[in-house]
Amino acid sequence: MKMPSIRQAAIWLTLAIVLSVPIVAAAASPLLAWRDPVYIAGGFAGIAAMALLLLQPLLAAGDLPGLSGPRGRRVHRRVGGLLAVLVAIHVAGLWVTSPPDMVDALLFRSPTPFSAWGVVAMWALAATALLAALRGRLPLRRRAWRNAHTTLAMVIVPGSVVHAVLIDGAMEPVSKALLCLAVIAATVKAIADPRLRKGAQSAR
Repeated sequence: MKMPSIRQAAIWLTLAIVLSVPIVAAAASPLLAWRDPVYIAGGFAGIAAMALLLLQPLLAAGDLPGLSGPRGRRVHRRVGGLLAVLVAIHVAGLWVTSPPDMVDALLFRSPTPFSAWGVVAMWALAATALLAALRGRLPLRRRAWRNAHTTLAMVIVPGSVVHAVLIDGAMEPVSKALLCLAVIAATVKAIADPRLRKGAQSAR
């Protein structure tokens, strides 16, 4: 096996571990024994969304073997759509389980600090999905569109990370912390990537 192939396999293996371990660890949480199936489904939709959030900056920067250039951008858009669906399931599951708590969260009057961070990230994600859906119809130049997309990502990532960190729930603390750190690191790297900045500056 050639060295590049070993490196590519190592990247995908590492990514698979970082994405799967928090989900598997959460599935083994004893806290699930006292939860309704709808609540569990909503909670795991949120965990899966947090895991997929790691893929977005890696795809945008072309850091995943075999998924650079146009192919990576196509997968980036599809993962973004899946993220929006998972967050919708997450919110719907919590709404069905406890509508008053969800109303308080959406109105920013919940006593739990993690709720506000989650709601802010949710609306930023919704705005990103809308921006992507209307990309060909909005009177925005490519550079302006990318700047708006990046700005929203800078709201989604810290909002989602703080939301996840503050929740004392099914996610195992160590794997959750490592996933959150990986999401932040990948996002910072993608935003600072000179290739992406050059592309945004040259697109007028």
